[in-house]
Amino acid sequence: MDRMHEAGVKAFPAQTVGIGNQPLQPRMDGDVKVFELTAKVIQWEVTPGETEEAWAYNDQVPGPEIRVTEGDKVRIVVKNELPESTAVHWHGVMVPFNQDGVPFITQPPIEPGETFTYEFVARNAGSHMYHAHANSTKQVGKGLLGAFIIEQKDKSKDPTYDIDYTMILNDQLGGFTLNGKGFPATEPITAKLGQKLRIRYMNEGQMIHPMHLHGLPQLTFAKDGWNLPQPYMNDTVNIAPGERWDVIVDCTDPGTWAFHCHILGHAEGEHGMFGMVTVLIVEE
Repeated sequence: MDRMHEAGVKAFPAQTVGIGNQPLQPRMDGDVKVFELTAKVIQWEVTPGETEEAWAYNDQVPGPEIRVTEGDKVRIVVKNELPESTAVHWHGVMVPFNQDGVPFITQPPIEPGETFTYEFVARNAGSHMYHAHANSTKQVGKGLLGAFIIEQKDKSKDPTYDIDYTMILNDQLGGFTLNGKGFPATEPITAKLGQKLRIRYMNEGQMIHPMHLHGLPQLTFAKDGWNLPQPYMNDTVNIAPGERWDVIVDCTDPGTWAFHCHILGHAEGEHGMFGMVTVLIVEE
C-alpha cells in the first residue's frame, strides 16, 4: 500500500493530453463581445492512459472560461456538432427569458448541425457557470460545462487578491475530477509567500464535495455570485451541485499543502490518492 501511495504522489503532476478551462477571447462586433462555442464529441484523457468519450465545448473539458465585465453586451454563438439536440443554460446569470437555454420552455432545441445565438447584457457580477440543459445528466456529465465569470465594474466591492483561480468539480466523466482531470493529473496551484489567492469553486457534478485545504484557512466571502454580508473563516467549504463559492486564501505559510475533497472516497483509498486531490504550493 505504501508503495502505491508513494508512486501516485511521485507521479504528480502527471502529464495528460488536453487542458480545460482555457480563457476564450471574444471578437468585437461594435460594442458587443462575441464568443463562439462548438459542442462536439472528442476523446479526453482524464488520468494517464485513461481516455473517455467526452462531449465538449471547443475541444476541452471544462469548456473555455468566458469572462466579461458587468454591463458588457454579450453574444454567444453555439454550434451543435453532437449526435443529438442540445441547448446552453447560463447558470446564475440574469438573462432575458428567451435566452435562458431550456428547450421547449425558452427556445427550440439546437438540433445537430444547427447554430443558435444567445445575446444579453452581463448584469450580475460574480462566479457563474454555463452548461447543457438538454439530456443534461448525460450531456453535462460528459463534459458540456464551463465557467462564466462576470467581473465587478467596481472592483472595490470584492476583497483584494493577487491570483484568480477557478476550480470546477465534477463526478461523472472519468470519475471524480478537478477541472476535468483526476489525480495525479490534476493541476497544482502555485502562489508566492504573502500573496492572496482567490478560488472560485463551481460544482457541476451530482454530489456534494466538501473541499478541504490543509494548513491555511479560507475566507469565504461570496455564494452563487453574491457577496456575503459577513464573510467567515473555515478550512472546509461544502459545495453542493450547482453552487459556487468564492474564497480568499492568505498564503502566509510556505509549503506544499494537500487540497482535496473530504468525502474521502472521492480522494484516497488503499491504492493511494486519486480523483479530487491537488496541492497548493506556497513558495518562499
